[in-house]
Amino acid sequence: MKRLLIGLLLCGILLSPCLAQKKLDYPYTRKVNVVDTIFGTKIPDPYRWLEDDTSAAVAAWVQEQNKLTFGYLDRIPFRPRLKQRLQELFNYPRYSAPYRKKGYVTFSKNDGLQNQDVVYIQQGMQGAAEILLDPNTFSKDGTARLAGLSFSQDMKYAVYGISQGGSDWRDLYVMEVATRRVFPERLQWVKFGGTSWRGNGFYYSRFDAPADTGKKLSAMNENEKVFYHRTGTGQGEDPLVYSDPGHPKRGLTVGLTDDERIEVLYLSEPGFRGNAFSIRDNMKGDTVFRPVVTSFDDQFGVIDHIDGKLLVQTNRNAPNEKLVLIDPQQPAEEHWITVLPEQKYPLSFVQTAGKNIIAGYFRDVTTRVFVYDMAGKSEREILLPGPGTAGGFGGEREDSTVFYIFSSFMYPPAIYEYNLRSGTSTLFRKAEVKFRPEEFITEQVFFPSKDSTRIPMFLVYKKGLARNGKNPALMYGYGGFNIPILPGFDVLRVALLEQGFIYASVNMRGGSEYGEKWHEGGMKLTKQNVFDDFIAGAEWLIKEGYTSKERLAMQGGSNGGLLVGAVMTQRPSLFKVALPAVGVMDMLRYQKFTIGYYWVTDYGSSDDSTQFPYIYHYSPLHNLRPGVSYPATLVTTADHDDRVVPAHSFKFIAALQEKQAGANPVLIRIQTRSGHGASSTSIRIDLVADLYAFIMANLGITPR
Repeated sequence: MKRLLIGLLLCGILLSPCLAQKKLDYPYTRKVNVVDTIFGTKIPDPYRWLEDDTSAAVAAWVQEQNKLTFGYLDRIPFRPRLKQRLQELFNYPRYSAPYRKKGYVTFSKNDGLQNQDVVYIQQGMQGAAEILLDPNTFSKDGTARLAGLSFSQDMKYAVYGISQGGSDWRDLYVMEVATRRVFPERLQWVKFGGTSWRGNGFYYSRFDAPADTGKKLSAMNENEKVFYHRTGTGQGEDPLVYSDPGHPKRGLTVGLTDDERIEVLYLSEPGFRGNAFSIRDNMKGDTVFRPVVTSFDDQFGVIDHIDGKLLVQTNRNAPNEKLVLIDPQQPAEEHWITVLPEQKYPLSFVQTAGKNIIAGYFRDVTTRVFVYDMAGKSEREILLPGPGTAGGFGGEREDSTVFYIFSSFMYPPAIYEYNLRSGTSTLFRKAEVKFRPEEFITEQVFFPSKDSTRIPMFLVYKKGLARNGKNPALMYGYGGFNIPILPGFDVLRVALLEQGFIYASVNMRGGSEYGEKWHEGGMKLTKQNVFDDFIAGAEWLIKEGYTSKERLAMQGGSNGGLLVGAVMTQRPSLFKVALPAVGVMDMLRYQKFTIGYYWVTDYGSSDDSTQFPYIYHYSPLHNLRPGVSYPATLVTTADHDDRVVPAHSFKFIAALQEKQAGANPVLIRIQTRSGHGASSTSIRIDLVADLYAFIMANLGITPR
């Protein structure tokens, strides 16, 4: 009896060794007899009932899963200390870059541990800052977020959105800036797109109110329409500007140039990578939108106009993108004038300010920024503090300076003011973070993937690291949707680096780090390249002595959650810990939920006879096998995620718990009052504390 008591006490203190001896007792998950037949292949879906995340049965299942998970996490003795360190690191003032308009300056600030950033306004750069909006007052629990803010051209009015509990849905409200008076109107059923002011009103996109108020909001994603709202009137009085009932899944949004002359109607179509667009020229008295580009094959973004001609960033016949001038009177491509031709390096962004064009490019996954005149003549490069990521640079036509933010893995965000005339940057404000960046090293390495493609990866670690194969490492990746994963600062990551971890950020194919061809190399029938790239990165780290299989963890969210799910099913012994967050795990049904049909562009669809077998081959849910020992896994999702619905994670963990052969724990953490991302600072810190504690416990590390 005494020996048993000692064993139980040790189990509470030395978590990992105990769990390595005994498999957890997982909650019972009911199975149902559901079988789909897709192109002659019978596919069981025994956990289909978990898709109904509003049912009482699913709620009870969630409660049992969370009870097990948080019971496990509560037994990690260093978790409270780890959370305290995360709070210490995160507790520093954070600012956005100033936004100047009509003599006003606005910016956001977080004192440190506030759940939401506060928006301030002042008269000129030297004026006294006053609170314009404090989202911390939007809800008692701090999970209501500011979801968009835009000002009328005369700075008389502002429209802002409020999202509840992390949902993509938001309500819009209108404020008189000078008095802070909020008008009584509330604009509902808004989910995508922003707002664009014209006069004392603005354009916005929304969906019809449901006839059945009990209808799940996650099902309401069709027949989007554009309306115009005039300040001080009810939503029911808003005139319809544009709709397309013949294409119910088409996305619609209207944007305006800063001088309100050109209105741009953007149209997106599921299954296509690009967008079409039409315009109305208010100076010419247009009453209808005139098509400029009618196909959906390429991407177009109107940056500005020059005397009514459109300055447009596009990848039409330019995989690395270019900037062209389009005359709406002669929109055919043969009449386009190239302002910034396609370069060897991908064009990341274009801004205009003063009488200049400012363009950012990716060079081996770091930002380089150049200044041109409005005709595209090169003037100079903006010299950044070092390799990293820069953004901002926008301004008004009368501005002589612009602001930008620079950061890197070990370079906390710093705001600079750039003088367009002298070509000099001046530090405006930098973050004062409680750690010593000089103690860490960032290096970029390149390794060959399975097909010999050269893949970049950033490594961050403490100086003096010995390449003896004993270092804990966390690999992160995304690899999809033309989204680049750039060098950026995350102060919470310091808590890992302090404990001797290596952080490895992999730039797989599927992103835009090297242009559209890099994207194409990791989408649809080439999606397996993304997983191969990540696996090759892990093997390279092990081969080069940075870490070992028993010391290696991986993490990814959303499309990155799919990455983690696919890699752990294809190479279950390569990683010790897996952290798939809000992942797309059921690749055969993802297009049936919320806006999943838009992802067909990148993934393909099981409804296509050619694409189905390829997708089925890597779908994480469908490639879990009994008798396999999978990594220690902590799946994370949230009840308000109406982008990647929690059913993906629910079904995946149910199947994983059923089939897990080894003693490695496989758990799910389901956050309430949150969505696709953490809805507040406190929720984010709690989540990261749990993730880091789980990693360390299962790698056998006790933080110092």
